[in-house]
Amino acid sequence: MAMDPKKRANFSAQDLEILSKDTLFSGFFSMVKYRFKHRLFAGGWSQPIEREMFERGRAAAVLPYDPVRDAVVLIEQIRVGAIEHENPWQLEIVAGVFDNNNESAEDVVRRESQEEAGLTLQELEKITSFYPSAGGCSERLDVFVGQVDSALATGVHGLEEEGEDIQVHVVSREEAYQLVKDGQLENGASIIALQWLELNYKVLQEQWQS
Repeated sequence: MAMDPKKRANFSAQDLEILSKDTLFSGFFSMVKYRFKHRLFAGGWSQPIEREMFERGRAAAVLPYDPVRDAVVLIEQIRVGAIEHENPWQLEIVAGVFDNNNESAEDVVRRESQEEAGLTLQELEKITSFYPSAGGCSERLDVFVGQVDSALATGVHGLEEEGEDIQVHVVSREEAYQLVKDGQLENGASIIALQWLELNYKVLQEQWQS
């Protein structure tokens, strides 16, 4: 059953009042504390609410896909978020944060594809944009699939000055999707991109090989 859009509250940023914003920590990332109030579904306004937020900013990710070989390129690197888990080395798609406000999401994924995988993206297709953890993090992620020649994907990449040590893997589309089904991929953007590709790869092959 489809949701009736008329049943959604017509709320926007105008229905929120920020009372204060304080920086608690500023380093590689920032932590800020908001005090705010907002309109309620039943009418009226909430009491003042305090929430800490991880300031992550905008980011973009891309799944490099070779429509000729029907293969994708995944990268593997250590991730601090998983540092106390069973395996801190995570399989992911290419991703990075915006360096400045003048960059577009397309600029970011083209730059990161060179830095993290040594690949030049040809065609780009937008998949979606989403908040990975809107309950406490500001990050908004744009996700793409990009056309590549997977025969050129090899070796170890990353920026030495940023401590990056990134291994490139080329796997078939079927094998990559099996990693999703088996729960071996734990990165949200990667799961979304590979599920989207599984539904749309035939269309991409027709478009990108014509």
